[in-house]
Amino acid sequence: MKTVEIEHDYAVPAERLWALVTDYDALAVVMAGIVSFDGLPEGRTRTGQSFDLMVSLFGKLPPQPYHMEVVLCDDDAMVLRSSEKGAGVKSWEHCLTVTPTAQGSRLTDRIEIDAGWMTPIFARWAKFLYRARHKPRLRILGLDK
Repeated sequence: MKTVEIEHDYAVPAERLWALVTDYDALAVVMAGIVSFDGLPEGRTRTGQSFDLMVSLFGKLPPQPYHMEVVLCDDDAMVLRSSEKGAGVKSWEHCLTVTPTAQGSRLTDRIEIDAGWMTPIFARWAKFLYRARHKPRLRILGLDK
């Protein structure tokens, strides 16, 4: 098991950032070119959602089955917890939090990964993946100027 934690700050109110990071359409946009999803639900995350989808890395690798459960989506506390597995990962426990800051808001992603002997490789992938979401989010929020 390996834990990865990534933080990004945004000059927008926490509620605006929360709305973005809990929207499945926005997820598809920020991951474009890195991960494509087939079967991603519409709308926003909700506690209790459970779904199977296919994921393809960089649009080049064959689609792989992936399962995701939304364990918690608390709009008041701005906390999202998901339990995921598939595409070579035994367990991908993700906790996303949005907190207000003096300059706007902070997004923290904390991921606990178990992929057996490949865990260190998936941990590096997680660091790349969650950092790569930052620039597209800035663009969506109109902060890329």
